[in-house]
Amino acid sequence: MAIWVDSSTRVVVQGITGREGTFHAIKCKEYGTSVVAGVTPGKGRIVHEGFPVFNTVLESVRAEGANTSLIFVPPAGAADAVMEAVDAGIRLVVCITEGVPVFDTLRVRTFMKGKSARLIGPNCPGIISPGKAKVGIMPGHIHKEGRVGVISRSGTLTYEAVGQLTSRGIGQSTCIGIGGDPIIGTGFIDALTAFKEDPDTEAVVMIGEIGGSAEEEAADYVKRDFNKPVVGFICGQTAPPGRRMGHAGAIISQGRGTAAEKMQKMQECGIRVIKSPAEIGAAIQEVYSKK
Repeated sequence: MAIWVDSSTRVVVQGITGREGTFHAIKCKEYGTSVVAGVTPGKGRIVHEGFPVFNTVLESVRAEGANTSLIFVPPAGAADAVMEAVDAGIRLVVCITEGVPVFDTLRVRTFMKGKSARLIGPNCPGIISPGKAKVGIMPGHIHKEGRVGVISRSGTLTYEAVGQLTSRGIGQSTCIGIGGDPIIGTGFIDALTAFKEDPDTEAVVMIGEIGGSAEEEAADYVKRDFNKPVVGFICGQTAPPGRRMGHAGAIISQGRGTAAEKMQKMQECGIRVIKSPAEIGAAIQEVYSKK
């Protein structure tokens, strides 16, 4: 069973008439995902690259049964796009947009409290359950259906991890790029909880970064409640304090959030920590051999 995306996923692409929205709507459809509509205000009632376009998400829900949103709206409008999707009854919102103001994301998080919808992102590659559905920008051809879950703050390292697993014949159950912003919708613990309950997931790769405390909190959760093996890696091991590395959330502040601290905590909590992303495939293979 896939988590959050599967054959029942029906995607509406917000911002579909933009270059990115068009390209990735087509790629998701080619992968086999049911992309049922697009939304661009003021362009409703046209058909764009074979997709019916609506002025609002609610119209796409009523007309096409959309239950998942993929957002390519520019940063200034991304928060409003997320809230519109949630208001329309969308159950899963995947926001790819990079550069969303932190205050806007905080506003979205507050708005979503008490609601059943889930947000992945912003500033993320999305989610894929190989062989079932892809909602995002990840290259579908590198994935293989299997039983290893992948969670990552880094989109690029998500692809690296997947490439190594697939090259060794190890398939993935679901891969989630949670995004590298300081405030995001779905965190490590959310994804780990889903993987814990997913019978198709036997092991997990968790890729974190410097900055914040999400990885340490996830490590505590693994020690306390997670009963499947986890391989962990932390990006930014040579980053100097006070300098942002790649993502808005990847910054060592006041001496906290260093790679060394995160790696030590993860090891203490029973996670198999590796020092290089080149070791991901071998580490998972080792986990399987022990099983």
